Amino acid sequence: MYIYDISRNIFDTPPYEGDPETYSEYVKSIEKGDEYNLSLFSMSAHTGTHIDAPFHFYPSGKRIDQIRMAVFYGKCSVITTDRILTGQDMERILPKCRKRLLIHTKGDGGIESSAANVIADSSLVLIGIDRQSIGADFDNERTHLALARGDVVILENLDLSGIEDGNDYTLSAFPIRLDGLEAAPCRAILFEQEKGF
Repeated sequence: MYIYDISRNIFDTPPYEGDPETYSEYVKSIEKGDEYNLSLFSMSAHTGTHIDAPFHFYPSGKRIDQIRMAVFYGKCSVITTDRILTGQDMERILPKCRKRLLIHTKGDGGIESSAANVIADSSLVLIGIDRQSIGADFDNERTHLALARGDVVILENLDLSGIEDGNDYTLSAFPIRLDGLEAAPCRAILFEQEKGF
């Protein structure tokens, strides 16, 4: 079995524009004479690879701790695009996909709200992307809101470099337990079964 870490390092990943900067420091250090090392860090819940719960844009949507754990683990498809995907694109793509879909972007990418509306009416439970936000820049809020109303979980800021398109993956992307919040960082992993003997 092949195992791919598709998470980004939180400390190397710039925060979303307008979000707080990520900060870390050692408050105890063996090098400075303490008995042990102890660090602290501060970050937005949307820094690095993270899960957006529906509550992020939808006041009556589920918060991070209210999402079924089964959503974060299971069969997954990966596709690549060099443009923003529309509802028509999704109507063509989704019948060939698993219940979790990851989008690898080349250049421009993302989805617009018409695609989000199609996804919300489908059997998809999770959509992920290798950008800071799933929505196209001109349509970001409406895209998030459509997915939230459809109870579709969003996985953002993935590292899909070196990952080939296909349906033979299993995704594990469990968020840190942060009860009551609208998002949480996660460690996203793809498993791929070796082919042949």
